[in-house]
Amino acid sequence: MSAAPCLEVHGVTKRFGGLLANDDVSFAVAEGEIVSIIGPNGAGKSTLFNCITGFYRPNAGSIRFRGRNITRLNADRICKLGIARTFQIVQIISDMTVLENVMTGAFLRCARNGAARAKAEEVLRFTGLIEKRDAAATALTIADKKRLEVSMALATQPALLMLDEAMAGLTPVELKEMIVLIRKVRKSGVTLVIVEHVMEAVMELSDRVIVINSGRKIVEGTPKEVVMNPEVIQAYLGDRYHAGS
Repeated sequence: MSAAPCLEVHGVTKRFGGLLANDDVSFAVAEGEIVSIIGPNGAGKSTLFNCITGFYRPNAGSIRFRGRNITRLNADRICKLGIARTFQIVQIISDMTVLENVMTGAFLRCARNGAARAKAEEVLRFTGLIEKRDAAATALTIADKKRLEVSMALATQPALLMLDEAMAGLTPVELKEMIVLIRKVRKSGVTLVIVEHVMEAVMELSDRVIVINSGRKIVEGTPKEVVMNPEVIQAYLGDRYHAGS
């Protein structure tokens, strides 16, 4: 891995009126890493995603991507620089086909229709949806809708992909398939930051895990270190991940 971080978050604080959603959060992600962010509902994980990707502006702190300060940039500019994301509630374009949805991502870097179509088909082959390219996006299962949203993000050709609960609501078989896809994405050279509640996936995929509770980072470490931490067990995991389990 490169010594220079792909992503650097320094002291990010975000308030909504009297609510402190993110409180002085700092961490770095190296090129090629998979880093998971976990914590209870309402801990501030998605707010942090929104600050990094330009949907929210933090009240304090800074965010750097490959050495460049992106703290005040708009979401479209951040995506153009190479950060793509999915959403906690799947965001697809309901009146388009699978292929057309992915083409919308490809148009970020493809000026012509033919080039965008070729890129979209390449991504759909990569993600396993090529056989469904002409299907209506709304006709897909929830698992395939999540895969489609990942495809749309990948079509922007990101260096950093941020997944917000991409594995929530999947069956055990679908979960294993998504884990395989995420590993494939990393192998292709993309760095990943994942917000996730499915601990099986977090344990299997992550190089490091960051735990957020009440807006603050409370622990950072390897998956094994994190699940053995008493503060994490009390705040989030409960007894099912207690020592020796």
